[in-house]
Amino acid sequence: MFRLILFILIIAILDYYTFQSFKTITKSTWWNVLYWLISIGIIGNCIYQAVTIDRSNGIPFSFSLAMVLFILFFVPKIIVGIVLFGEDVFRAIMYVVEKLTTQSNDVKISFEGRRKFVSKIALGLAAIPFSSILYGVIKGKYNFKVLKYTLHFEDLPKAFDGFKLTQISDVHSGSFDNPNKVEYAIDLINEQESDMIVFTGDMVNNKASEMKPYINIFKKLNAKDGLYSVLGNHDYGDYVRWNSKEDKNQNLEDLKAIQKEIGFDLLLNENRFIQRGDDRIALVGVENWGKGGFKKAGDLKKASSLVDHNDFKILLSHDPSHWEEEVISDEKHYHLTLSGHTHGMQFGIEIPGWFKWSPVKWRYKYWAGIYQELGQYINVNRGFGYLAFPGRVGIWPEITVIELKKGSKSV
Repeated sequence: MFRLILFILIIAILDYYTFQSFKTITKSTWWNVLYWLISIGIIGNCIYQAVTIDRSNGIPFSFSLAMVLFILFFVPKIIVGIVLFGEDVFRAIMYVVEKLTTQSNDVKISFEGRRKFVSKIALGLAAIPFSSILYGVIKGKYNFKVLKYTLHFEDLPKAFDGFKLTQISDVHSGSFDNPNKVEYAIDLINEQESDMIVFTGDMVNNKASEMKPYINIFKKLNAKDGLYSVLGNHDYGDYVRWNSKEDKNQNLEDLKAIQKEIGFDLLLNENRFIQRGDDRIALVGVENWGKGGFKKAGDLKKASSLVDHNDFKILLSHDPSHWEEEVISDEKHYHLTLSGHTHGMQFGIEIPGWFKWSPVKWRYKYWAGIYQELGQYINVNRGFGYLAFPGRVGIWPEITVIELKKGSKSV
């Protein structure tokens, strides 16, 4: 209850400031009334949807719509609130200064013209996140980007110098609403002509049936050294109510069968060897392992039991928390780990090679892109699909292509 009251209080403050700005561009009482009707309607519907949501059949469209409207209208209000709050602080400081430096007790400072000017600036700045969020919902969720990396390893087997793999993650097929866009992305993956394609979990939101309309599209995936996958936290069906334990177990078996039909070799705490002549690399795949209440079905020891310490190892593990908590310190030394899970929160700001930020960084230390620790690498894929919020703002859906090179990186 306290959190709900605090939430409403913050929203009320933001609305108060935004309304002050809104009044500077219209003097019509009807427009002012309409502003409050829309604002109260959006926040009321958002609270209603959050309280009454039934996830037994996944995330309903009504909930996603409520979330879109809330984010679309209230994130820009944060900008307005910050600007006008700063203006109020400036007013207070100026009042105190004037009070202390004048002999008269009758201190009058007029900021009316300035307030109107600042309000218009605030509304102009707020239009930036508004238009960005709108674009993210309409176009951004299918704005697929191919990100390419070259990683150098001194102990990479010679036969695998130049080996190229493509990684996708977090398909969340239950959220898709445009099969043509999905097919375009699959074609984009095949255009990379990688030696191997890997998928690092969360094929569905909750139920295997969500993937059925897209089986034939994903069956087009092709790589000469095969397709490999692992499970993510959403694949187990843990977030819906099932009629029985048997139904839940059958759902997981159905999903495994779908992955096999597509052509994925699903690694359930297992490993495979990719052979090139006398050289080989080990591909290790664990079930989901996450911290903070997420399922810990991953068993790294079991998955790598047949792998030699000297083997070059690529690990598939859905949640990057696993890399931080167990993988980095493991004595077997996993050269490259491929993860997903975070989605980059589907919201942030990125200038490739210069700047990368998302609120998700406060939850995950490793949340998007390539990281290196103790001579080991991890790539955290930003995700192929989307979940809950039907859009992406600044953090685009990702297809990762990684080329392995033998030797040290030339300077």
